[in-house]
Amino acid sequence: METPVQNSIPQRDPALVMRLNRLGSMHQCRLSFMRVLTRRLAKENWSFARPVFDVDAKGVGHAVYTATGPVRTYSLVAFAHDLPPEMRSDRVIATAWDATFTLFDGVPTAEDIERLSKNVPYQEAGRVNEKSLSVSRANRSVRLWEHMVDALSKGEQPDAAKVASVGYLMRTTAVYGSGKLGAADHETIADRPEFDAPFQAEMLSVFLTRAFVRDMINHLAHARGGDQAAELASEIAHGLGIGNSTGLGMAPFLINHPVLLNNWVAAREEAIARVRSLNTVTEAQENLFRSLFARVQVLVKAWRSEHPVQIKKLEALKADLDQIATRLNNDDLTADAPWDRLLNWTSEALSEEGQELIASLILEPYGDLVDNLSSAMSDHRPDAFRILGSMSVAALRDLMRGTYGWALETDWSAQENCARAWYVSEEKLEPRLGERFEEPIADYEQPLAPGRDVARAFDDLKTWDASTPIAEFLLKHPEHRHSIRRVQINACAPYSEIQDNTICADMMPIDMLRYKLATFGATHFDPRSDRWVRICMFGNAPYPEELTNENADFWVYPDAEGQT
Repeated sequence: METPVQNSIPQRDPALVMRLNRLGSMHQCRLSFMRVLTRRLAKENWSFARPVFDVDAKGVGHAVYTATGPVRTYSLVAFAHDLPPEMRSDRVIATAWDATFTLFDGVPTAEDIERLSKNVPYQEAGRVNEKSLSVSRANRSVRLWEHMVDALSKGEQPDAAKVASVGYLMRTTAVYGSGKLGAADHETIADRPEFDAPFQAEMLSVFLTRAFVRDMINHLAHARGGDQAAELASEIAHGLGIGNSTGLGMAPFLINHPVLLNNWVAAREEAIARVRSLNTVTEAQENLFRSLFARVQVLVKAWRSEHPVQIKKLEALKADLDQIATRLNNDDLTADAPWDRLLNWTSEALSEEGQELIASLILEPYGDLVDNLSSAMSDHRPDAFRILGSMSVAALRDLMRGTYGWALETDWSAQENCARAWYVSEEKLEPRLGERFEEPIADYEQPLAPGRDVARAFDDLKTWDASTPIAEFLLKHPEHRHSIRRVQINACAPYSEIQDNTICADMMPIDMLRYKLATFGATHFDPRSDRWVRICMFGNAPYPEELTNENADFWVYPDAEGQT
């Protein structure tokens, strides 16, 4: 039976939600892409197999993992390599890795594997075709890897504290899709139900990669220790995820895909609004919420960081959890509009970290009410929007004042407000954020400062007659096309724009990375600077052969003491 919505509380104001501090405080939720994937796989009773595992005692070879759904089969083709330590690097410019992968559309033949073996291990230097949906690579966490192989080869289990301190045996350094390196364009698979939500092919690749990593550690331990070797204990294996080191490349993605960003944020905001609109809560729903809150406390307690900014945020979040616990101990959640009351209280009492954690957590008992929103999170026609040239100058100015008022009030001549510039490093082949007045980078700047650019367009519009169609203005000022397009997009996609300065001296790029990774479903964010962060994906998740409807969703929360 579906949960009825009894009130009608609107979505939160974009001016509140779309600030960098808040985006940098987001947490995973039911609509996060990893959980959307595991729920679908379980609900549709997908089956999994490992038809090929041809890896030698040195860990060199290949394996194939298949995932078969109601209509199609996909295969992770994994290539394992013997990588010299001096060649191990997580940089985009690396040329070799411990393992490389492609997610293949169907089941590969021997000829397919032979062709892929000559291309996938070389990543950017190779090419795949439309049968590949993603291409990825990963490196070992060397010290933990050797510790685990050594312990298991002797018939012992690895040190649980060491395992927990790292959380993964391999970390991906890139998972490419959408036409990269010759892979299938997203549009060619967008109409498949299993890829209805964003990044599902990439998430499936990582989900299967985790199984490959577990199998590799057991295989190498057996190769070293023979009959005395032990299998990795299930409880340790479950705690392991796939690591990821994410840098500045993710930040431009959010700015360059305004409709997609809007759809991600709007889906979560609509889910929050639906749950806040409920007048009553059943006993089962209340019990689930309280149970998951106890598990969140365990999750946050295990979250570590060495970065000063994140340490401060973690301290605030832990203090928030104490306040929430006290509140819940004295709050009858069966009273009128409990979730609206709870969120109103958090906005006054908690940090943004605590506010957004509770905003995510209240969704958990209401899969029947919110899970369908995941189908609205994609942007299957990213180039469909066209500038409305007939809009008048006056109407455009009004739109600018609405969303970009903060930008129009900013003094862009002040160095602190335009201290940075985004550019692509020729040497590193990655997006970079440089100091505009200290480095010769202004000529290479990427258009990743929407606020400043809209303010420039607004200034040029001041001398134009209010009734003039914007098309005439753009004939004289084509340099403003990208800004006018963003302003008009925002008129129908209100969460499409980050309402903050993305080039000022105190901007924290990590906030954009945090938002995107939370939307993917990451839980532990460990920034190593304000420009890159380590995370863990699918930690505590069931492995493919274990996946059921019962364990497909709340795996993201570790068990609290005394719970099963």
